[in-house]
Amino acid sequence: MAPDEAAAFGDAPRVVAGRYELGPVLGAGSSAVVHRARDLRRGVEVAIKCFRPGGSERDLRQQRQEMALLARLDHPGLVRLHDGGLVDDCPFVVTDLVEGPTLAQRIASGPPLAPGPVRRLGAHLADALAYVHAVGIVHRDVKPANVLLGNGGRPRLADFGIARALEATAATADGCVVGTAAYLAPEQVRGERVAPATDVYALGLVLLEALTGRREYPGAAVESATARLYRSPAVPEGLPAGLSTVLNAMMQDDPRRRPPAAAVAAALSADPASPAASLALRSSARSRVVNHGRHRLGRPGTRPVSRIALAALTAIVAMVSVAAAPSAPRTAAADLRDPIKLSAKVR
Repeated sequence: MAPDEAAAFGDAPRVVAGRYELGPVLGAGSSAVVHRARDLRRGVEVAIKCFRPGGSERDLRQQRQEMALLARLDHPGLVRLHDGGLVDDCPFVVTDLVEGPTLAQRIASGPPLAPGPVRRLGAHLADALAYVHAVGIVHRDVKPANVLLGNGGRPRLADFGIARALEATAATADGCVVGTAAYLAPEQVRGERVAPATDVYALGLVLLEALTGRREYPGAAVESATARLYRSPAVPEGLPAGLSTVLNAMMQDDPRRRPPAAAVAAALSADPASPAASLALRSSARSRVVNHGRHRLGRPGTRPVSRIALAALTAIVAMVSVAAAPSAPRTAAADLRDPIKLSAKVR
């Protein structure tokens, strides 16, 4: 839907909840419209996401879930929730206004990002995901369109509409594939358990796309979703020391062999020319596999010390080195044998 069409959404008042004065439409999706707005009490610019009225019970559940999840999160790499409520049967949430394009827009406008900016981008986003995972949430829809690039600031991860708490019961039906086809992890396509490693794989695809300027798995939903079951992502040759190693580790087919987001953040933050990084890249394949449990985080924005970076890089190199030799593609879940059924489930 075009922004001018979205502006006619419902009968939304010019001032929502007696406080937020609506401005121009920033974007629109199938279930919501995002406006620029002004908080009349605080005198600051915000973003207000107005959900369409008359949604299904599943839509309402997803809207409540997004508000509840956002209210739990506070990290500089995430879009922060300020308020939420209901006006004329239209749920809304008020968040930070991030000035600047999405990563999807930046990639589309070209040229591809250089390795240095990709490392910094990945370190920031992995740090945000590490925080999210530590509080028990899996995003499940990490993609360039959900990465907001502020003017001169760090990237911000947005849209937790299909995220869910690790301890919660899945809101979707058994076997339902939830996410965006081009960025699904193999386990999502197979209908297996979704965990923090799922977000790590998706972030790997996002960083790969930023480097190459193209989607690794393009095409229609079924074609895109099933392609990763038959070929691994192609990481370009000739990348600076460590970057290709980290990307390959993030996009291992087996989620147990992927490093946690905290280790990815530490590895990408390390100076690739430092002795620590060089030593880590020469580590033996017998080094221990990184623990996939919960990880303690430092204060937001703190730079990992070299010992942590060395440990993270060592673990990541080991994970790539000890990965099993390529084998025949695994048998897909029942839904994958029915393209019509899968296409109805994958966005």
